[in-house]
Amino acid sequence: MATNNNRETIYIPLEDVESEHCSLIVEKGLAKVDGVETQKVEINNHRAAITVKDAETVGKAVAAIKDLGYGVPTVKNSFPVLGMTCASCAGSAESIVKYESGVIEASVNYATGNLTVEYLPNMTDATKLQKAVQSVGYDLLIVEEAKQQQSLETIHAEKFKKLKNKTIWAVILSLPVVTIGMFFMDMPYGNEIMWAFSTPVVLWLGKDFFINAWKQARHRSANMDTLVALSTGIAYVFSVFNMFFMDFWHQRGLHAHVYFEAAAVVIAFILLGKLLEEKAKGNTSTAIKKLMGLQPKTVMVIAPDGTEKQTAIEEVNVDDIILVKPGEKIAVDGMVTSGNSYVDESMLSGEPVPVLKQENEKVFAGTINQKGSFQFKAVKVGKETMLAQIIKMVQDAQGSKAPVQKLVDKIAGIFVPVVIGIAILTFVLWFILGGDNGVVQGLLAAVTVLVIACPCALGLATPTAIMVGVGKGAENGILIKDAESLELAKKVNAIVLDKTGTITQGRPEVTSIQWLNNDDTTKTILLSIEKQSEHPLAEAVVKHLEGAATAPLSNFDSITGKGAKANHNNETYFVGNKKLLAENNIVIAEQLQNQADEWGKQSKTVIWFANSKEALSVIAISDKIKETSVQAIAAMQEMGIDLYMLTGDNEATAKAIAEQTGILHYKAEVLPQHKADFVKELQSKGKVVAMVGDGINDSTALATADVSIAMGKGSDIAMDVAKMTIISSDLTKIPQAIRLSKQTVATIKQNLFWAFIYNLIGIPLAAGILYPINGFLLNPMIAGAAMALSSVSVVSNSLRLKWKK
Repeated sequence: MATNNNRETIYIPLEDVESEHCSLIVEKGLAKVDGVETQKVEINNHRAAITVKDAETVGKAVAAIKDLGYGVPTVKNSFPVLGMTCASCAGSAESIVKYESGVIEASVNYATGNLTVEYLPNMTDATKLQKAVQSVGYDLLIVEEAKQQQSLETIHAEKFKKLKNKTIWAVILSLPVVTIGMFFMDMPYGNEIMWAFSTPVVLWLGKDFFINAWKQARHRSANMDTLVALSTGIAYVFSVFNMFFMDFWHQRGLHAHVYFEAAAVVIAFILLGKLLEEKAKGNTSTAIKKLMGLQPKTVMVIAPDGTEKQTAIEEVNVDDIILVKPGEKIAVDGMVTSGNSYVDESMLSGEPVPVLKQENEKVFAGTINQKGSFQFKAVKVGKETMLAQIIKMVQDAQGSKAPVQKLVDKIAGIFVPVVIGIAILTFVLWFILGGDNGVVQGLLAAVTVLVIACPCALGLATPTAIMVGVGKGAENGILIKDAESLELAKKVNAIVLDKTGTITQGRPEVTSIQWLNNDDTTKTILLSIEKQSEHPLAEAVVKHLEGAATAPLSNFDSITGKGAKANHNNETYFVGNKKLLAENNIVIAEQLQNQADEWGKQSKTVIWFANSKEALSVIAISDKIKETSVQAIAAMQEMGIDLYMLTGDNEATAKAIAEQTGILHYKAEVLPQHKADFVKELQSKGKVVAMVGDGINDSTALATADVSIAMGKGSDIAMDVAKMTIISSDLTKIPQAIRLSKQTVATIKQNLFWAFIYNLIGIPLAAGILYPINGFLLNPMIAGAAMALSSVSVVSNSLRLKWKK
């Protein structure tokens, strides 16, 4: 569930919406439903995303989709309601269930004490309904079977099994029809036998094509089912007529042929094509399945009294203490409370090296504990976990449309009516110019045109490639938010990099300290003052001096922009910059000053520690460059991309970092608002700009850039604004993302080329364009096989993306 302008977004799972044309029909249908404010069909995710005014609209939307001839997998269940004492209790329980997201219909019968509910299995389940009812003081009795009720996965698996059975039967029943039609046409009762075998194929196994075509016709619309129903229906009816009324043709000096084999085999081939397509499309969504499989089903929760209890993942609450044993997956996001271990986070970040987790460190759902065992407190559960957010982001990206799709949408919208027009024109031309057999051959040619035209190949060309590309990115720790940024990344020729946290670690560290007199008392006082300071540099000093004792302080005072001071044993001590020392007339020894000057040349930040008379020590702090930054910068420059580093730091630091990393263009002392101006300046020169940042101060520039990339270890705001997120914050992932974009766009172009060429060649061939030249007429059966294969070939080409480096 998501929110859009404070409205709830409901995701309705869809069945049989296989092409862009189908998605346009559903979108138009949903637009007419009263109460639906926005609607968008995501073919890849097999769902429609709608925002609604009230809960009742969901039922109307589902009914509208079914009325158009498409399926919506829903679950119907009945549960006993406990704790009701009157009829108004039933009303109260019913209204709270109706309000639950994803519920289509709900009614509570006070007489029987039962709740009957129909809901969308991707949006709610028995446990959530139980929690909703418990919130108003009642309870639902959920039997174990209902708890593990049908998920969308099982519904799709059942549908696939049905399709498989239909296909097998269609092939078995079509074989004798083809054999007789091709080789034993003159055998006794041959026509009747073919009729007997083809009738169940057309009217039983192929009935969905006719039902859906009729539903489309009622709404003055047409889709692929219309083409299949028209072609096989015409061939079948024509054959039945020819079988019973042979004399009609004989009297006109023509031989009456039957085409039962064409009708039966076309349906068999199209079912086979759908089966292969479903199987291939299942492979395109493996990234999502892998991510979903990362979360364990149960966890070990430690009760306040210390007892361990195996608990279902849905029942884990925030602040629960969870025990993780060696080799187990971490179930929810949390904070380690005791114990330590190395955790493999590669499935989230793409980084192979396990990370040490100690007390007060964060752990994430889906990561795998190594050899140690530890306890952690649940901080985020359910849809709030990082893994759940990643799954949602990947799903949304896979469901988004690339700009190139707009052209395909326009073609898909007129494709079926145009094909029907071509089929009618074909028949008319054959009727006029075809001589004695004009009617028969015209009908056959029209049927073949209807069969061979494939809107599916066109409709699948872009979305399947996007799906595989986004999935592959997710597996490598590159989260892509929408198809547009995936398509645009290949055009990037200028990248603006923030320094802190992007090129560097973003964690200042003390590199060295020089003492005037190295004694433990001064260390103790320095540590005590820095522990009370809130400055980020103070944190670096505290970390460096960890383990030293602390001393009692009085009159602590933080001096903005300069440092801090405090009293200890009637002596005042200062920590801060040189300006603070100068203001208090503090003497600096020559050796400390020389050391400070040396560190300054190395672009390190220098802070001073002094008493009221003299400087006691000088400390060098720097933000280390990430190990992979130099390699990543070199790789991007080799790709012909101009790199620009922006930083709020001083000129000396910026220059030093640029020299160490090989960046040619940099700007120092840049304020956050000026980063966006710099991006606009590059865009005005005709550059396609990518901005890479990790902080709140980068969010405006990220929003301004053509492609925005956030570092996963940065701020949530930066990640919300950015169109791509590098989970591991490793810059080498950026060249990978650009290569992935190039491969995905190349695949889309290949798919569209083959889909267009297939239809441009196939339709004229089917119409009989070669007949006057060499007498070639395409058999409807071969047309059916070709049509099935065109969709499968497009999906298979998209799957090739998976294995590219």
